[in-house]
Amino acid sequence: MTSRRRIMTATVLALTTALGLSACSQGGAGSLTFMVFETPALDAKFWDTSIATAAKEVSGAAIKKIVSPDADRTKYAKQLQASGQFPDILASISPKDFAGAKLLKPFDQKWLDDNFLQPTANAIGGETYIPPTNSQIIPLVFYNKKIFADNGISVPTTWAAFTAAITKLRAAGITPLELAGSETWAASMPLVGLASADVLGKDPAWIQKLYKGEAKLSDPIFANAMQKAVDLVKMGAYSPAALSVDFKTANSNFLAGKSAMYPMGSWFTGSSYVSAAQADNIGVFPWPTDDGSVVIPFNVGGTTSVSAASKNVDAAQKFAQAWSLAPANLKVLIETDGAFPMMKKLGIKDFGATVNGLYNSSYSYVTDSNTKVSSFGWVNNDDALAPGINDSFYALAQSVFSDSDVKKQLTKLDADWAAATKK
Repeated sequence: MTSRRRIMTATVLALTTALGLSACSQGGAGSLTFMVFETPALDAKFWDTSIATAAKEVSGAAIKKIVSPDADRTKYAKQLQASGQFPDILASISPKDFAGAKLLKPFDQKWLDDNFLQPTANAIGGETYIPPTNSQIIPLVFYNKKIFADNGISVPTTWAAFTAAITKLRAAGITPLELAGSETWAASMPLVGLASADVLGKDPAWIQKLYKGEAKLSDPIFANAMQKAVDLVKMGAYSPAALSVDFKTANSNFLAGKSAMYPMGSWFTGSSYVSAAQADNIGVFPWPTDDGSVVIPFNVGGTTSVSAASKNVDAAQKFAQAWSLAPANLKVLIETDGAFPMMKKLGIKDFGATVNGLYNSSYSYVTDSNTKVSSFGWVNNDDALAPGINDSFYALAQSVFSDSDVKKQLTKLDADWAAATKK
């Protein structure tokens, strides 16, 4: 399951309602709380069914579902923790925001080794707090095949060819790049692509250098990548109204042919976002690099994390393990949310999932031999950004529309990083 953060406005009423559903980690014997979040792909029915499936493996446990009032489940988990009501199990949070305070229970390494293709893919300091069940590419660039053909545009493999295509499309009166600019997580897709391809593609250890104080976000390698984000705005890559477009509308715009390309996570290949017929007219390519090398911003995801403070921690972990290994759960994620399975004992065909051609084209970048790097700002391992920095980085995607002073903005981000890491 992707670790993406679809941020909408939370309300006090929603928080109060969710808190009233259970006593969280303070529940009685056999009572476990599971904080989830809902999306078009992962609706209430999915969660209820998946919970019932996993609960069969935990004798006597009553699982109470808590629904985050918005898709920023990490923020909501922090609110619950601050009020002394941290759930027993949590879905798709950012573990690094909690692991440092010893709030999460690590999974057994043998269990991880036995069940997953990359058992240490989500390790933080040698411990794994979210099972590495599936993967996604964040972002890919999806494109409208008909628009490309009608305008004589070939699939770009270099940054120069990419910007040339943008210029040609803009001259033809076509919006080159769709952007869900009103939601920072979605607006960040071009920046995630740039940081992953231009920075980590050249130096995969760069985030670790940040932690060691050997690099800064204002350094030329990162600043040059972010300057490209400003350049995209200046060349008219986006609709003038991009910052008022939400994720749902951006999807609709692209599918309706109102824009030629759409940088988005590989979840877009799922049936919750695109039909098989629509997928036939959509192609996909990796975020372009200067020299044409293929760099894949890779994220190995998962769902269930367990509270170390749970009064039923063994039962909570057993439930989390059962949820993660249930083929029916991952089948839904494959079909609806474009998840790429990373299970040692189950291949893609074993799930019996129905997928479209766009999914298969995207999945080839997972199975092909290429350069895979951490998707900047999205991974759940040692390359996860310091607590709170994801939000600052995502916000940069909006600010480049009104402030082209990259150096000033990255100097501020340096200060945020220093505060988060206390360096």
